[in-house]
Amino acid sequence: MKFGFCLIALAFLLHNASAAEGPKLLTRVTALPVALDPAFQFRKTKIFALTVKAPTVKGRITNAAISSKSSSIVQEASIIFERQYRLFGAVTWLDQRQRFGDYFDFFWRAKRPTNLTVRLEYRQEKLHAHVQAQEISYADVHGNHKSEFKVIGDDYFDGGRVIAWRCLLIENGRIVAENHSFLWE
Repeated sequence: MKFGFCLIALAFLLHNASAAEGPKLLTRVTALPVALDPAFQFRKTKIFALTVKAPTVKGRITNAAISSKSSSIVQEASIIFERQYRLFGAVTWLDQRQRFGDYFDFFWRAKRPTNLTVRLEYRQEKLHAHVQAQEISYADVHGNHKSEFKVIGDDYFDGGRVIAWRCLLIENGRIVAENHSFLWE
């Protein structure tokens, strides 16, 4: 029984090994040809800026206030929760400093099985026009997925906030789907 459970757990871990690895920072960003494909699409983007200064709360948030369905109270509760979630386990100031920065969650879909690379290209305010990139590779991916990127810690404090970004789905060296911020040119 234990042996069977271990085999199942090992198979699950090996199947998700490519998604479990974190993003890799690219040393050089190269331009790729664009061949948009309707089989790939971005569904949703979630961006969160975890700053040193915590957001202020206008009033006390209680369960009664949340149940009143006031949109501003629910939004404030969501922001407070996200901050607590990102800082969970960071006990010392140094631990917290290493978590401050910009977090990007991209939800995307591949309608057919393929090998894909998700790339986040971004510019930071102190680095001006210099483009940096992070990539995550997926093998034989199909269906709905989520890719998480972060610019945190020393990278965030040295380069500043992310002011423009572009996320790409890349198949065989070609861009098949793109999502970008308003400031990306």
